[in-house]
Amino acid sequence: MSADLFHAGLGWPIAATLAAVSFASSFITVAFGIGGGAVMLAVLAVLLPAAAIIPVHGLVQVGSNAGRLAIMTRYVHGAVVPAFLIGALIGVGLGGATVVQLPAGAIQLGVGLFILWSVFFRPPALMRRSAALTGVISSFLTMFFGGTGPFVAAFVRGQELDRMSHVATHAALMTIQHVLKVAVFGLLGFVFSQWIGFVALLIAAGFLGTLVGRQVLARIDERLFGLVLRGVLTLLALRLIWSGGTALAVPGG
Repeated sequence: MSADLFHAGLGWPIAATLAAVSFASSFITVAFGIGGGAVMLAVLAVLLPAAAIIPVHGLVQVGSNAGRLAIMTRYVHGAVVPAFLIGALIGVGLGGATVVQLPAGAIQLGVGLFILWSVFFRPPALMRRSAALTGVISSFLTMFFGGTGPFVAAFVRGQELDRMSHVATHAALMTIQHVLKVAVFGLLGFVFSQWIGFVALLIAAGFLGTLVGRQVLARIDERLFGLVLRGVLTLLALRLIWSGGTALAVPGG
């Protein structure tokens, strides 16, 4: 097996950087319940070809969330899963029927604005209460912008679960959403095979982050880290908005 398989033509410096980000993003999500997927998406949007950003992010997130779910299954609040699954099926179906090949600049701009929105605003109250509606809306949006974890987390937070159940239930719902998204992108013709080794590298790094994050789940200063995380996400989002806006402003960009 060629070593090139594990960096998918991006080169080892980029692959190693993204593996480190995958470790950190999984750690963040387990330890703080939210934010890791958005960090991963923001960095992928800077370093990956535009057409690969959303589907590759989805496949990485399948592994990341499934790993988290595997070690925390007994904490899942199963009552919300069936309704979310039905909503997610509808959402990815609608998204798959309307998703188009957007210019690179438009994708970067959209992802950047979406991340900023998720950092500074809350989803509507109705969406925070309904598993089915959360599944529909977040799964539709994930086909275009990828990082809908904050939407789903807002709903899970509304269930008033303890910390372990919050993290586990969020992992279960996001695993469902990303599996469905990857399946639809495969049906739409995205060639996942050329990214498999690279994604496996990121998933392995992410699983290590999950294991470490679980150990420190209740031992860290959430308020301080939350401020730092918001700052990092904001800077990454502004970087994407600048890059995307600049690309769109150039004729043919």
